[in-house]
Amino acid sequence: MSVLSVGIDLLEVKRMERAIERWGPRLLERVFTAGERQESERGVQAQALAARYAAKEAVSKCLRTGFSRGVYRKDIEVVSDERGAPGIVLHGGAARVAAGARFQLSLTHTDGMAAAVAVMLEPLEEVS
Repeated sequence: MSVLSVGIDLLEVKRMERAIERWGPRLLERVFTAGERQESERGVQAQALAARYAAKEAVSKCLRTGFSRGVYRKDIEVVSDERGAPGIVLHGGAARVAAGARFQLSLTHTDGMAAAVAVMLEPLEEVS
């Protein structure tokens, strides 16, 4: 298993709070998938969304595209497994750029800051 790239991002929770106050549902629908919006309703919304946004930024850094070259924010979806551990599902342009690569993701947040670290790994070899 080889590491292809690493991305990290840090975001002030207040910045997300201000964006939500200013843009409301328009921002949420433009940036976050329905699943991400639903998941964020379980906790403190601004903290949860800030962590997910940081994850999108971290993954876009792994892809070395940022949000350009056909990669959009909603193409990078943060999901949780049955134990609550975060993961990444790629759609559209992000899936095309990643070409089967896998991701490991770590999220953290306090009242004031949210952070994410993403590691892009080479695809698993198929066993015949």
